[in-house]
Amino acid sequence: MKTKSNSKDSAAWIVHTVPGFSTARTAYSWPVAENARGHLLICLTISTSQINTIAASLLLVQPMIHYNDIPETETAGMPYFNKLAEGKISPLPPFTSRRSISTENARSPVAVDIYSKSESSKYEIYKKVIVKVLKKTIKVWSRRDNILKGDCRGSQRHIRLIKSPAAINGHNTNLEADITNWAVSDPGNIFCHVDK
Repeated sequence: MKTKSNSKDSAAWIVHTVPGFSTARTAYSWPVAENARGHLLICLTISTSQINTIAASLLLVQPMIHYNDIPETETAGMPYFNKLAEGKISPLPPFTSRRSISTENARSPVAVDIYSKSESSKYEIYKKVIVKVLKKTIKVWSRRDNILKGDCRGSQRHIRLIKSPAAINGHNTNLEADITNWAVSDPGNIFCHVDK
């Protein structure tokens, strides 16, 4: 989380799968071995008033905070952010949450829904959270596990696993080389980044 120095009401939130990115206030060198792997980086420009909402959703997933430049004087009214910054993560219920924010764009702000679940949650993120809320069939690009083995149906909606190897927008990839997890609604007007 980083606030812009030239604006008192603007911040950035970065979601990524890049390994080791980025040690606070030091130069970052991309690991050459990662060139062959798929990565996903999403950067949203948001109002600082959205920071506490994001922090509330992140409390469940036990994130690693690489960098925070927000002075304590500015976070006095942000209880969730302060808990997150201090590493005070509670393993108590509820184990899932839904929060909504929007990007900072006067003409056409983008609505962003944040769904979180803790490792203690028995819910499978695609079947029990995303499909239920979207009420749409989704196509999923994710490594398979004991729960997410193949296509499945639930609540009159389908979860369709994209077969590996695949060509995504003309780029050949496979699940062994691509560590991202994402889903797209079918029809594809909703994109979900999933950080597992």
